[in-house]
Amino acid sequence: MKKLKGVIVGAGYFSQFHGDAWSRMEEVEITGVADKDIQKARLYAKSFKIPNVYADVAAMLEEEKPDFIDIVTPPVSHKSLIELALAKGIHIICQKPLADTYKEAREICNLVKGAKVRFMVHENWRFQPWYREIKSLIQAGKIGKKVFQYTFKMRLGDGWGENAYLDRQPYFRTMPRLLIHETGVHFVDTFRYLEGEVAEVFANLKTLNPIIKGEDTGMVFFRFKSGCTALFDANRYNEPLHNNVRFTFGEMLVEGDQGSLILHTNGEISHKPLGLAAYKTPFKPTENGFSGDSVYACQLHFIQGIVTNSPFETGIQEYMKTLKVVEAIYQSDRLKSNVPINRIK
Repeated sequence: MKKLKGVIVGAGYFSQFHGDAWSRMEEVEITGVADKDIQKARLYAKSFKIPNVYADVAAMLEEEKPDFIDIVTPPVSHKSLIELALAKGIHIICQKPLADTYKEAREICNLVKGAKVRFMVHENWRFQPWYREIKSLIQAGKIGKKVFQYTFKMRLGDGWGENAYLDRQPYFRTMPRLLIHETGVHFVDTFRYLEGEVAEVFANLKTLNPIIKGEDTGMVFFRFKSGCTALFDANRYNEPLHNNVRFTFGEMLVEGDQGSLILHTNGEISHKPLGLAAYKTPFKPTENGFSGDSVYACQLHFIQGIVTNSPFETGIQEYMKTLKVVEAIYQSDRLKSNVPINRIK
């Protein structure tokens, strides 16, 4: 099979996981990386054996003529980069958040709808292997025919004090929307992957650290069209009681009419049938890459979709459903009431 030729925009913190994943794919050849900080781009290229380095994205696209572009930059830059790639007929995988606002995300959606290129949002959470396994167990009837409730508890501990977020992603400090827009969106999409479409939400969001602009803690209640409910209990301020914070990012409990599944912080899964003792399932996640090698799985899904012309799980139309839920969460917090998802246009 002919290798697909790709380029990367952005050589920051999370882009390192992208570069590692691409470097392990036989189907892909990354020939260029661009970053406004040319020295950062040079170091990145050296780490992942990428031959060409650029400070200007347009010049890179003109010179490299890639099959696809991987956009790993802050959301303020996404629309203009997407327009550049669309104009040259280049396939696109773009990191989330897709845009700074829901309005701009809709504008991107409209741009992509009229184009002949493939577009996928780099939403790797649903590709974390424990969620694939949990869905498989649910579909196999391991906790019954009906799921009642999903509960996820997250404590990251990277958002307290005067130096909050400076080590990894300092732009978090000035984002007007943080917890849900940047982090919670992963769980919205994962809940949708596991249970289907959300009917309504109720949210209570707060800012605990006064030095940041956006919210850093929240409780969000979801009701799905299936009748199932979910609770997302999240906080970037307080510290967790476990060491591997950025592996599963917390713990999940899934409760059904014949038992429960528990996602542990090490990625292992326990099964508690009603009336019987809980036990660990045989599932053991890899520790390669990011969070069970979910970035690799996400990017491989993108490549396979291009090669086979098959749908993307997080294609733009599908991902807009996730962003509608995110918008409803902020509206609910503002109005202090339940917000049906069909209210968001």
